[in-house]
Amino acid sequence: LGTTITISSNHWVMAWTGLEINTLAILPLISKSHHPRAIEAATKYFLTQAAASALVLFSSMTNAWHTGQWDITQLTHPTSSLILTSAIAMKLGLVPFHFWFPEVLQGSPLTTGLLLSTIMKLPPITLLYMTSPSLNPTLLTTLAILSTALGGWMGLNQTQVRKILAFSSISHLGWMAIIIIYNPKLTLLNFYLYAMMTATIFLTLNSIKVLKLSTLMTAWTKVPAMNAMLLLTLLSLAGLPPLTGFLPKWLIIQELTKQDMAPAATLISLLSLLSLFFYLRLAYCTTITLPPHTTNHMKQWRTNKSTSITIAILTTMSVMLLPISPMILTIV
Repeated sequence: LGTTITISSNHWVMAWTGLEINTLAILPLISKSHHPRAIEAATKYFLTQAAASALVLFSSMTNAWHTGQWDITQLTHPTSSLILTSAIAMKLGLVPFHFWFPEVLQGSPLTTGLLLSTIMKLPPITLLYMTSPSLNPTLLTTLAILSTALGGWMGLNQTQVRKILAFSSISHLGWMAIIIIYNPKLTLLNFYLYAMMTATIFLTLNSIKVLKLSTLMTAWTKVPAMNAMLLLTLLSLAGLPPLTGFLPKWLIIQELTKQDMAPAATLISLLSLLSLFFYLRLAYCTTITLPPHTTNHMKQWRTNKSTSITIAILTTMSVMLLPISPMILTIV
């Protein structure tokens, strides 16, 4: 409901209401397990989102004060635009407002982590989409390049799968932020494909009950076929050519080059190699390697044989959408 209200509103106060409903709705899901880590994650999430929502309201009030109207698409005051960009960067977890996101994802169950990485990112991205003509290109490009760099850099030394996926999300948000002024529809395409691939990975990990790299190493004995598909989905998320994830990266680089931003395109492409390293490490742990020592992980000798049709459909789309990309582009 919160997402729907924000997406369909024209008035800033209604958009703010939708964001608040969203925040309050996800908190019980994060703190459901009553574990201290989960309660800590819920508190961090609440404080960050409340501060960001207050900034959204402040920027819209400043804009209304100067222009006399509350329409979302008429954000013409420069200061309001800067404050709004900062507020949405905080809501999304863009660098330098990213510190809460890995911690919150680490304290949440995998299904809630999936909601945090996908559905909860949609309302702020929609607000950016609607205000894109009046945003500051320099600020957004800086935030985007920093996010791609930090998302890749900080994901390198992680052993917790949820934290790795959190830094992966920050890196992908950088790709979305850099193009939103020049081609907002491309940002939405990137977001939809990212949400699909992330959903596949979270649901697969939830199905095979994996939270750490060491557990991932022993998971291949349970469901070898699903692990092989997880390998392909991870490589797709990294953006390797024959797979779906290559499509948004390719189009974004092409659009940046058209806008005479070849240096930015080169830099963001090189920085995504950092992310590629930890995706490859995840992929390596998934199927290719065996743990070098006896693991303490309890192996499930009686495995759950029921496979989910949702995972099958999502995996297929995450890996094989590239051939029909011309059709997707005509729809977009």
